[in-house]
Amino acid sequence: VQLQASGGGLVQAGGSLKLSCATSKFNLNGYAIGWFRQVPGKEREGLACTSKRGDNFYYADSVKGRFTISRDSAGKTAFLQMNSLKPEESAVYFCAADPAAGQYCYISDHSYNLWGQGTQVTVST
Repeated sequence: VQLQASGGGLVQAGGSLKLSCATSKFNLNGYAIGWFRQVPGKEREGLACTSKRGDNFYYADSVKGRFTISRDSAGKTAFLQMNSLKPEESAVYFCAADPAAGQYCYISDHSYNLWGQGTQVTVST
């Protein structure tokens, strides 16, 4: 496993969590980073991404204005700040990286070839 997502847990509806995506094997600078989530029995949903230069971002409509993707300057960790969480957003959250990305990023899971283990987020009512 080259990427490790962490920071999940149990939070009340309306609360916040900050997920981390860490690697010790390569520098995330120069990689497009994406965040996804999946509920058992459903397709993986793309949430947010940042381009390899960190100058372009894209958010799914479902999370726009509530979630923020970022990365640290050292290139070791990427983040997903999640605010105003809803119970229906309970899922396993994954991060992914793409070294071949161009100027922009995409929230299609086909765009990424490096994946980490997910972290469970549970939002209670």
